[in-house]
This record gives sequence, C-alpha cells and structure tokens, in this order.
Amino acid sequence: MSQDPKRYTITAALPYTNGPVHIGHLAGVYIPADIYARFQRMQGKDVAFVCGSDEHGVPITLKAKKEGITPQQVVDKYHAIIKKSFEDFGITFDNYSRTSAKIHHDTASDFFRKLYADGKFIEEVTEQLYDAEANQFLADRFVVGTCPKCGHEESYGDQCENCGTSHNATDLINPKSAITGAVPSLKETKHWFLPLDQYAPWLKEWIVEGHKKDWKVNVYGQCKSWIDDGLRPRAVTRDLDWGIPVPIEGAEGKVLYVWFDAPIGYISATKEWAAREGKDWEPYWKDKESKLLHFIGKDNIVFHCIIFPSMLKAEGSYILPNNVPANEFLNLEGNKISTSKNWAVWLHEYLDEFPNQQDVLRYTLTANAPETKDNDFTWSDFQARNNNELVAIFGNFINRVVVLTHKYYGGKVPEASEYLEIDKTTLKELKAYPAVIESSVERYRFREAQMELMNVARLGNKYLADEEPWKTIKTDTERTKTVMYVALQIASALAVLSEPFLPFTSKKLSSMLNVHSTDVTVENPIENSWKDVETKTDLLPAGHTIGKGELLFSKIEDEQIKVQLDKLVASKKLNDSMNSVQDIAPQKDTIQFDDFTKLDMRVGTIIEAEKMAKTKKLLVLKVDTGIDIRTIVSGIAESFTPEEIIGKKVTVLINLAPRALRGVESEGMILMTEDTSGKLVFVNPDIDEVPNGGTIN
Repeated sequence: MSQDPKRYTITAALPYTNGPVHIGHLAGVYIPADIYARFQRMQGKDVAFVCGSDEHGVPITLKAKKEGITPQQVVDKYHAIIKKSFEDFGITFDNYSRTSAKIHHDTASDFFRKLYADGKFIEEVTEQLYDAEANQFLADRFVVGTCPKCGHEESYGDQCENCGTSHNATDLINPKSAITGAVPSLKETKHWFLPLDQYAPWLKEWIVEGHKKDWKVNVYGQCKSWIDDGLRPRAVTRDLDWGIPVPIEGAEGKVLYVWFDAPIGYISATKEWAAREGKDWEPYWKDKESKLLHFIGKDNIVFHCIIFPSMLKAEGSYILPNNVPANEFLNLEGNKISTSKNWAVWLHEYLDEFPNQQDVLRYTLTANAPETKDNDFTWSDFQARNNNELVAIFGNFINRVVVLTHKYYGGKVPEASEYLEIDKTTLKELKAYPAVIESSVERYRFREAQMELMNVARLGNKYLADEEPWKTIKTDTERTKTVMYVALQIASALAVLSEPFLPFTSKKLSSMLNVHSTDVTVENPIENSWKDVETKTDLLPAGHTIGKGELLFSKIEDEQIKVQLDKLVASKKLNDSMNSVQDIAPQKDTIQFDDFTKLDMRVGTIIEAEKMAKTKKLLVLKVDTGIDIRTIVSGIAESFTPEEIIGKKVTVLINLAPRALRGVESEGMILMTEDTSGKLVFVNPDIDEVPNGGTIN
C-alpha cells in the first residue's frame, strides 16, 4: 500500500449487546476511532467508518434465560440504546449495523462456505460436556464447577473469575450445568476448525518481522507472545441455538462461533453502507490502495491481529490491516470497570445527566486515554479538566476575542495595520500547528494531538495577555486593530483544528465566527480547511462580521460531581452486601407439628420504648399484644433508636416463660432477622391492617 492511500476503511470494535456502552469502551475504542475518521475526512480522504452491534454468543443467551426473555429481545433492547448513545455522542459512523441483520448472516455464511469449499477447515470429532436434562451441549459459560488451580467453587468453563486462569470446561472439578444444575456427561460432537498453526510461519513474517517498527509496542508484544507460544487449531463452530446456522449439510444444531462471525460484521456493515450510498463495497476491502485500520481494546488484539487476518488470508481476496492501534484498559476511581457490579459510567446516563456536554467527556477521556498503559478516570479530574482547561483556557480565549470584537468594532473583523515581530511570530507559530497535530494523529497519539490543540488556545491567551488590547484601545487604536485581527485568526484556526477532538465545540465556534455557512443568503461564505490554517493569511478577512458570543463551556459544580460519586458509593455498598459471606445456620433438629403448635406467636405494636440504663444493647419495650400490654426487653439498641420504633408492628412469642434481665422481667420475645449488612430487621406483617393479637399459624 502507498503512503497516500486512495481510501480508508476504519473499523471500531463491535460492542457486545448484553449491556450499554461505558467510558472504558469510549476511551479505548470509539473516541480514538472517531478522531481519526473525522481527521481523514477533513483532509478530503475517502473514508468508510463502520461498526455495529455484536449480537451472538453465550452471554446473551445466559442473560435471556436469567431475565426470562428471548435472546432477540435482549439484543434489540441494547442495540437501540447503544446506537442512540453513539448518535447523541457524535460518533460519526458511516454505518452502524448489527450482526443479526440478514446481510450479515448472508455475508458470514458465504465466507464460511468459501473457506469450506477451498478446504481451509479441518473437521474433528471431540468429546464435549452435554446436559441430558436440557438436551443440549454446554458452551463454556453454561458450565460451572471447581477451579482446578485455586479451588474456587464457582468457576466458569472457560475462565475462573477468582484467579483469572483460563481452562477448558472439561478441566473443572465437579462440573455442573448452569442451565439445570445437572451433572453433565461427555458426548461426541463434530466441529470445524481453522488450523491457525498452518498460518504461523506467514504470521511471523507479516507481524513479527513486518510490523515491528510501526505497530504499537503493546500490540506487537502480545502478538509475538502468541506466535512464539505456538498456535493451535481453533473451532469456528459450536453447538448452540443462537447465532448463524452453519451453512452446510450435516451441521444441524450448530452455529458459527461468535469470534468467527463478529469480525465479518465489519465487511457486512461496509456492504450495507455501500448499497445504501450507491457505492461498490469491494475496493474498501480488496483494493491494495485502501488502508484498513482496526480500533480495538487490548482484549481483542489476538482476534484482530492473528485470527481475523488468518481468515482473510485463507479467503484469499481481502487486504490485511495496515495497523491495529489497540488501547489498554481504563479504570474508574482506582478500580477496574465492571458491568456486572455496575462500577461504570454509562454513556446513555452521562448524556442525560450532563446535557450538551459531550465534548467535556471526549476531552477528558482523550486526555486520559490508556494508549500505552492502563489509566484511571476520576470525577475530580473530569471537573478539573473542564473548569481549568476547557473553561479557563479555550473558552476564556474565545470569549475575550468575541466580546472585544463586538465592543470595539461592532462585530466586524478589523483591518490589520503594521505587524510587529510578536504578531509575525504568533502567526508563524499558528501556521505550524496543523502539521504538528497531524503528525500525532497519524501515529495514533491522540492524547498528544489534543494537547497540541489546547496549545493553540494557550498561544491565543498568551498573545492577548502580552499585548493587552483593552489597554491599547485607549492609547493606540491602530495597534489594537492588528492585535484583534491576529487574535481572530487564532480563534478561526481553533474552530477548524478542534473539529476531530471537540466536534460540538467546533460547530458552536464556527457559528459564532460566522464561518462554514450553508445559508444561501450569505454572500461569499467562509469555509476554512485544515490546510487553509497552514497556508492562508486571512482565515477571517477584514470586514467579515462575526456572530454574538456565547459560552463554549460551563463550569461544573461540586454538587454535580458529588451526585456521581454518591452513585458509585451506592454501587459499592450494594456489591459489598451481595458479596458478604453470610453464615447460614444449619437446619435444627426436626420437630413434630404438635411441637410447633405449642408456640403462641402474635402480632403486636410497640407503644413505648426506652434504653435500659448502663447497657449498650438493651431496650425496654411496652408492647400491645392484643391480649395485654406487656414489658419485653430486647437487644436491639445498636440497630434502632427508641423513637423510631414506637408504633412499629412486630411479631411476639408471648408464651415464653418470663425472664429477668438486669432487674426487669421480660415477658416474651420479639422475632428479628438480619439484612445483608448485619442490621437487625423486624419480622412483621407486610400490611398495617393486621390487628394486635392476630395469631401466626
């Protein structure tokens, strides 16, 4: 492929539709991909930026079983949430598809048939775990048992979540079906495998030797490790009823393995887009003058660098990825993001809670992008980035320029007079920034690129601070015109250069400066390109009228941050309570029905309560049992105050022999239990209408 490709095929990892998108996905995949796609479009490049929902696989079937709905209902729900979230966030996919679409089923089936017909698969009969009660083979996640390494009793068939070890389902000790709880048996089944070991020499040449210098260190290192460890055949089919049916005879009840069908989703998404736009899809995937790029997270490196390229190589007519700029993981407030534990910032929730502040999240996540190592998102940093950088640097510069232009010149760009050295130096520095930012973007260093963008705003602020037009307007009006003219050129450059990083801000700023106009009534509309910032002297010519100013960014208050932190605290408390080991008391000795009938339990109401002197735990209660009002001493003072339990309905064992406690005779027992946090809870009727004295039968 040449250094100047004819077109770009840019893919972003297909989000899995068993849940919404969170900030980890955005930082690792979708924002970098969108920055790159927007940038290339601004250079006039032919771009196909595709993605879609990954809708097959076992986790979706598990979620469906758990919720009592169909897998299709699961994917329909999350596909809609994810698609709208991306649209509202401004991710500019040329097409966002889904793997349940007919065009994808057809594309994946055709791909399989081609490899099958060409003899690229090997067939093997293996023994796999089978649930006779459910009448189905058990996928890895449908099997639980004891981890052979650490002894954790709830390990999955593919991985132990306690120690992180990968293994086969057949390695588990005392395996059982997650569907029925039955002990599975081994049963023979036939599957088709892609013999990755046969592609090892080619992969070594292509990656280890060919991409040592241009692929990211983390990507290259993981690929080399996989290849050095030795590659083995990998099944492309599995026994499931959710997915794309294997399109050959003798494969009834089998579907394409999700890892095989999902990356083909990039191809089907491109085909779908091309058909809609009246284009030919094939050059984007088969022309050597096209540049193919995969934006992914580090957990998908092996699939996009080894397995999918091997599939493309086996097919024979496709180009291979030029680069796979995978990122590491983003943590949240010092802890790993977990969808199951709700330890995440969900994109759709952010959009609701921070309306019209998409760019603040884009900016913060890019500034903290986990490009070379895992990184951390904190709400305090989010607030600081907004208030101290976007508001105080970028927004402050633009606000000053626009306000002063209206104040001094009625909104018209003044004509510059004589340039001083500082003016020439500033404009020269400004013209250098597009190439600097471009260099960083082309090397997939988006943090660095965004930092250089912010340096343009810093350049503007420093220039204004040094030249002080608010002072020179009183002493040298011609000098003031030149200073404001130069400042307006910087503002106009920011409107262009910010577009890949802060698209909503760029659009708002362009509107304020009255550029990029599509209004036919506007004479000689101004539309500056990326290249124009490097070459044009007059991005905003003298006499051009700018629009009224508005704040580009608003300050984020402490209270907004507290709300988000409180949400995380609530999630943590819930997780802690769910994970706390409860000592469940064993069943007591069996009793006869007659033994139970000896117990007289009644509904009562607490009418008085006070702490017993010189004790920590005891409360002295007066309880209306319906029969009488009696005194009961109860050890509940650490869980309740006397005031909060007056009027409370309770269950009382009234025929318990009286017992003296600290000189007070207790005439019964109130029934209690504990919640997950260990706090005492009354056992009582769930409605207030039950009268005092009502019996428990």
